[in-house]
Amino acid sequence: MATSSITKNFVVAGKEQVEKFVNAIEESAQNRPVRTPVNVKFIETESELREFMRFRKKKEKEKLNANNG
Repeated sequence: MATSSITKNFVVAGKEQVEKFVNAIEESAQNRPVRTPVNVKFIETESELREFMRFRKKKEKEKLNANNG
């Protein structure tokens, strides 16, 4: 959770509450999601966008033909 999402003040008092709070913070730090690498190609020009759309339409047709035949 991003710290900017914490908008309220709260009080942690007493040894038991402090221990629970610290344990929760430590557990959340250990249970971080695994990052999945993603292959990305940025489309920067109109011609790249047109080529991408042609490729996409071609793949859609291939998929439809494979499912129908």
